Amino acid sequence: MKDLLYYIAQNLVDNPDDVTVTEREEPNETVFELRVNSADMGKVIGRGGRIAKEIRALMRSVAQRQGKRISVDIVD
Repeated sequence: MKDLLYYIAQNLVDNPDDVTVTEREEPNETVFELRVNSADMGKVIGRGGRIAKEIRALMRSVAQRQGKRISVDIVD
């Protein structure tokens, strides 16, 4: 799943080399932290947060199929 988030983010931004995804285990879920270049932050979040919501929904859908719980944090 980490690779899927990385792939999505790289294809949205102008600086794909600056994309990093870190995985952190919490007691009940896995948290993915997505970091992008500050110039690309708007492209990942989108107007009104629409793109960020869709990324999170897609990732949750994939996680549910695997019986896991995840969350995606976009960190600046």
